Amino acid sequence: MRLLFIKLKHIGDLLLLTPTLAAVKAAHPDAEITVLARRGTEPILAGCPHIDHLRTGPAPETDRRGPGQLRQSIQLLRELRGAQFDHVFELGDNDRGRWLSLLSGARERTTVGWNPRLGPIWRATFHHLPDYNWWIAHRVEKDFHTVAAVLPIGGEPGPLIFDRSRWESPPHLPAKPFAVLHPATRWRQKEWPADRWVEVGRHLVGRGMHLVVSSGPDPAEVATAEQIARAIGGEVQPTGGRLTWTQMAGLIGCAKLFAGVDTAAMHLAAACQTPTVGIFGPSIDWQWSPWKCSHRVCAPPAPPADLEPVRRMQLAEQRDIGVVATDTVIRACEELLS
Repeated sequence: MRLLFIKLKHIGDLLLLTPTLAAVKAAHPDAEITVLARRGTEPILAGCPHIDHLRTGPAPETDRRGPGQLRQSIQLLRELRGAQFDHVFELGDNDRGRWLSLLSGARERTTVGWNPRLGPIWRATFHHLPDYNWWIAHRVEKDFHTVAAVLPIGGEPGPLIFDRSRWESPPHLPAKPFAVLHPATRWRQKEWPADRWVEVGRHLVGRGMHLVVSSGPDPAEVATAEQIARAIGGEVQPTGGRLTWTQMAGLIGCAKLFAGVDTAAMHLAAACQTPTVGIFGPSIDWQWSPWKCSHRVCAPPAPPADLEPVRRMQLAEQRDIGVVATDTVIRACEELLS
């Protein structure tokens, strides 16, 4: 049985797919699993041993398109059609993924049915439209139950996966107990104020911990992380955005604590089973919180649970991360460390 999973989303979204892939492989060990991801996001799947083939599609952003993109897209379609998939699961909820599902030539096509934005034309192109209400669930559950509706894979999804055998030790791994802070993100509305990170960092240093301040490779993220590291003072080591995902796993997996905003690094901490403090603002914490690990969520008050789901999500996405107090995060860190 040849299966194709399409998820043309961001890096963290791919990591949230790993429990579903593990469940599929456990229930159907002879299945041949192919994952199609956006080019540039696929390294996060280096820790998932359940993938037989990994394909990448051209980045959709206009400023990243090149003259060879058409040729690459045609070659990708040839590879997909040549694989003769038995089933394709479109899990990215976007038109690019839907088109690739349709053009892949797979005998069966499945996408998320409980989606008011999915029009009648697209609905007519899929054989299966599971109606699992993912708007009130975690995104891991969304992928899992969409697949489980048409392919028997067991009861509930397991933890995120970044296999320990695939961790790589980063340069200058601290010798004594340490915590990882990950304050920066390319989504400015998700950033918690830098002065509060400094307070949290000084508190952890005061209790005898070494600190590593990590970031992605984006220059603005690197600058933010280095500014916070300098302001904390003491034995604080910024990564400079130079670590690969396997090195990030080796770093975070050895840490006593991870504290960060809603990013792929936070989900990697959950995959490594590192105690995790997640700081949320406009992102929806009940959909994106650390999955199946020891964790605490620090977020503004959630909209009432009895609201209509779409309205509740809209209000949640308007929340200000600045509402989260420093004491709340420090208390969450202490709870996990103790």
